[in-house]
Amino acid sequence: MKKMRFAAAALAVCMLAGCSSNGGSTASTSTADESGTFTVGMECNYAPFNWQTAEQGENGVALPSGAGYCDGYDVRISKKIADELGKELVVKKISWDGLQPALDSGEIDAIVAGMTANDEREEGIDFTTPYYESQMVMIVPKDSEVASFTDIQDFGGHKVIGQKNTNYDTIIDQIEGVEHVTPKAFYPELILALQTGEAEAITAELPVAKGIAEANPDLTYITFEDGKGFDVDTTVSIGLKNNTRDTQSFKDIQAALDKIDQETREQIMLDAVNEAPTAD
Repeated sequence: MKKMRFAAAALAVCMLAGCSSNGGSTASTSTADESGTFTVGMECNYAPFNWQTAEQGENGVALPSGAGYCDGYDVRISKKIADELGKELVVKKISWDGLQPALDSGEIDAIVAGMTANDEREEGIDFTTPYYESQMVMIVPKDSEVASFTDIQDFGGHKVIGQKNTNYDTIIDQIEGVEHVTPKAFYPELILALQTGEAEAITAELPVAKGIAEANPDLTYITFEDGKGFDVDTTVSIGLKNNTRDTQSFKDIQAALDKIDQETREQIMLDAVNEAPTAD
């Protein structure tokens, strides 16, 4: 996302590059301070970080207007934070490019969507410390030539695709001579592009790639040794309204996140990977 982002997306994550910045906003009290809810935005389309389902299950949160439920790693982390804050979690399904505008307008209190903090985003969003760190890999057809590649530079001359407006797309240009396929907005579109031959590889975070490979027996993923992979930040953080870092709301959310230990974070991700729905 990152967008990491399935994706592989900032997917759908994220989990990694794209919202426009708005550095001129001023500090204001978060709506989380004024109500009994903690409202977060995510795509609900980037498993295992977040996905939409018709069945609630044990961890799903109902979406507004009867649009089903959203579940996944981001939802479960958000629920722990909401519980610590003593608030009810509300999840809104918002497209990747709409997340920062929703945060700026106060429609949501936080972005929890596999988003990586970078210099551009930090001009318009205040980020917590990371809540997950992954590894960047490539999703490829299992029975293809590229499945044997061990270095990203092996993909020179081959068709590689990433999620629009995310780091997953911009890092493709680290491959010399790559055929950089026009990015797509949603991760399921990337998977279809791979399966139809429009692309030969998708950039993805490891948890996303694992879930996609398990759901699609015709696909697999490649990991890379140090020095042979992408140069990219694969941490993801919670995005909060710009210029609120010194507010009590920001401090409370950061403190709630800090109480989730690393072992618990890893277990939540493992559960999310195992429970994510089959990708179509």
